Amino acid sequence: MSCDHEILNRFLVEIFNEILRTEERCITQGGYDDLSIRELHVIEAVCQCAEKGKNTASDIAALLDVVPGTLTVSTVALERKGYLTRSRDALDRRVVRICPTDKGLSANADHALFHRRMTDQVLNLLSEEETVVFMRALDRLTQFFRQECGAHAGTCQNHLQNKEKTS
Repeated sequence: MSCDHEILNRFLVEIFNEILRTEERCITQGGYDDLSIRELHVIEAVCQCAEKGKNTASDIAALLDVVPGTLTVSTVALERKGYLTRSRDALDRRVVRICPTDKGLSANADHALFHRRMTDQVLNLLSEEETVVFMRALDRLTQFFRQECGAHAGTCQNHLQNKEKTS
């Protein structure tokens, strides 16, 4: 692996893990020590969907890219902790609506503030020109991860097949 590859790989892995550790510390220090990062992201998705009036279990599961059963497990736990409520739709009793409680809205607002402060601090490190280049590079990385890695199973399979050919 070339030096550039090693540096990029180390950066992607280390920065991802460091952001998660920092986020976890902020959650705990913010008084949400009963929440995991994953649960906080479920609350975030519920809040986003509720703002759009698309807060059905199916809508939220689609946003999180999980199956409805996985979402049910999370929402039951978050409802028990007082962050979310679940109720049947008034017009179609088969539909489950998930809404944040005041406690859930507060946790989401604090989480959004964490992200805002983090991005502000990163942008304050860069000049205007560096910011333009950085945003362009991030956009290209985002496109890559969504397009190329979106077909995760195929990407992993291709990697393993190529590895077998070179061994």
